[in-house]
Amino acid sequence: MSSANTALPQGLHARPCSPADAASVFAVFAAAEQHDTGEVSVELEDIEGDWQRPSFSLERDSIAILDGEVMVAAAEVYKGRRAEATVHPDHRGRGIGTWLVEWAREASARNGGTIVGQTVPAGGEAEGFFRQLGYERGWTSWVLEVPEGAEITPQPLPEGYGLRDYVPGDDDQVTYRLVEDAFNEWPERQPSSFEDWAANVIRRPGFEPWQVRLATDPDGIPVGMAFVVKAGDFGYVAQLAVRRDQRGRGLARALLVDAFERARAHGAVRSELSTDSRTGALGLYEKVGMVVTKTYHHWQTNL
Repeated sequence: MSSANTALPQGLHARPCSPADAASVFAVFAAAEQHDTGEVSVELEDIEGDWQRPSFSLERDSIAILDGEVMVAAAEVYKGRRAEATVHPDHRGRGIGTWLVEWAREASARNGGTIVGQTVPAGGEAEGFFRQLGYERGWTSWVLEVPEGAEITPQPLPEGYGLRDYVPGDDDQVTYRLVEDAFNEWPERQPSSFEDWAANVIRRPGFEPWQVRLATDPDGIPVGMAFVVKAGDFGYVAQLAVRRDQRGRGLARALLVDAFERARAHGAVRSELSTDSRTGALGLYEKVGMVVTKTYHHWQTNL
């Protein structure tokens, strides 16, 4: 488990994560987010959902760094392309991050990857770290929020269109297809299987049917979807998709307003979502009254 050019500091050891490590990995990532951004956005259910994707192997695609029995860092690489690695703030500056970067490159190459990268807070410590390693900056991501107390003006639906609840079992495949077709328009986006998508949505631990809503055309056919997660005191729209031939009718805005309202009905007091420069959707969200609260950059390198 050692990388080719670096060694872990004395007293530390590395091993793949196991299902029993989910809470420890969450604790490391949560501590890092609190330190780096001032708040915790990751949830234990996010990690559990990620780990149950059929295309993801804990043995092959994850690593934990331990000091005795205490986890001090962790990383994973998804589909040989997207790395998520972090070191607990109390253990930074020891060379652990450099070891994880080399591990991520090796893990990606083993899985057939040709480019590997990670998205990190703009202006943070990690940006300088990746820049020094010769990584190149890729896309920009933003987190946007509806300011507390503000409302997004509802978007009337075109005549004959409607919003309805997702029906488990009946709507699984059509909902997946809406997301997959829309997201595959992004540059560099890797297709996802139904099973991988389901692991993070309808099979995500704690999922309830109210979290998914569908927009339908005059024939009752679903042409748009929104998936919202209630995390802490905010509702986070994790997925929003409208079929290509149905765009420009206000369906995305209608789904967005509906998702935020449903999250508030379940106790959320803030509303958030994220987008990135590959989608071209930033202007849409700013026009409906959302404001950027955080900016991230993706740093990547050829293998």
